[in-house]
Amino acid sequence: MDKYFKLSENGTNVRTEVIAGITTFMTMAYILVVNPGILSEAGMDFGAVFTATALATIVATVLTGLYARLPFAQAPGMGLNAFFAYTIVISMKYSWRFALTAVFLEGVIFILLTVFNIREAIIDSIPNNIKKAISVGIGLFIAFIGLVNSNIIVQPQSGVIVGLGDITKGAGFLAVIGIVITGILLAKNIKGALLLGIVATTLIGIPMGITKLPQSFVSLPPSIEPIFLKFEWENIFTLDMFIVLFTLLFMDMFDTVGTLVGVATKANMLDERGRVPRAKEALLADAVGTTVGACLGTSTVSTYVESAAGVAEGGRTGLTALTTAFMFAIALILSPLFIAIPAPATAPALVLVGLFMISPIKEINFEDFTEAIPAFFTIIMMPLTYSISDGIVFGIVSYIFLKVFTGKAKDVTIATYIVGALFILKFFI
Repeated sequence: MDKYFKLSENGTNVRTEVIAGITTFMTMAYILVVNPGILSEAGMDFGAVFTATALATIVATVLTGLYARLPFAQAPGMGLNAFFAYTIVISMKYSWRFALTAVFLEGVIFILLTVFNIREAIIDSIPNNIKKAISVGIGLFIAFIGLVNSNIIVQPQSGVIVGLGDITKGAGFLAVIGIVITGILLAKNIKGALLLGIVATTLIGIPMGITKLPQSFVSLPPSIEPIFLKFEWENIFTLDMFIVLFTLLFMDMFDTVGTLVGVATKANMLDERGRVPRAKEALLADAVGTTVGACLGTSTVSTYVESAAGVAEGGRTGLTALTTAFMFAIALILSPLFIAIPAPATAPALVLVGLFMISPIKEINFEDFTEAIPAFFTIIMMPLTYSISDGIVFGIVSYIFLKVFTGKAKDVTIATYIVGALFILKFFI
């Protein structure tokens, strides 16, 4: 195991990797409930989607662990599932079978793009300062997710965009307690601090009435028969299918690229040229996961930003990903137990991971405004647009324009120009 995953070479061990994998699982286990909840609004069977979500996550994450040997977890992506249900089905009035067909085609296209190194070339086209900014932006984004999920940050009725929720009771109060507990554990350098914080906060939530203990801890997973291989081919050569496919490809590509770059930057995994190691293998795992997930009956699979929680616990190899996949396999049988973990219990881990992720800001060149402004846009637009890909768009496009109009066009590579052109095209489709 040490030889295959190169544990010693990466300064880690089995215990650290296992704790990191469990931590990643705990911070993203919510997808087991949230994804079926969203896709059920498109008319899909909740129980079947629950099983499909877990199976797609296991397949993609095992591939990432064994083939790419990276500590990243994959699962049906948030935002992508909302586009599936609310845009394709509810707004455009297509069936969920049409939407699954689009996801399947997206996965096949991504496999081809990965095999021909196109997605890897896109990663390499991102300037180093923006790569560092992506890590910082993801840190703010993931902290914002935790604060929103725990009701510490809310949208007030007064018309203010965001405001402070009630932190004197309920979910907000429990999350604050969890942040304090986890912060103390981190300050004392206790191994597994994030995981211990999640467990402690979950237990404290029981007498508060926030953690709901299930009546049974064991349950057989529902059948996926109602959604398995339910494709619809009649409308695949339409303009709507082109728009749907382009949007899915764009959202997934740059969410995944952003997460890979951001988390790898924080883990000091980038090579001397600023490239993500074994990026092609990770992207292929993502593409295969999306294709298999569509066959099983779920929306697009993407690399999860919560992987940063495992990296923060010391996860550096594919053993972390394998542990996360194993936990999802257990969750198929013990689903009532894991579903009982409330959002305020995982929020402290996400908030404090946000702290860890912003450290590369010290390495960004703020003296050159053609570097500083794109980095700033990358950082600030991720939490404000609630999108990793939109943050990258603003960063890359502003980088190109600033370089070109200040006489530094030679700083921009051909690949970066091409990516920027695709970004601009996206706004008009």
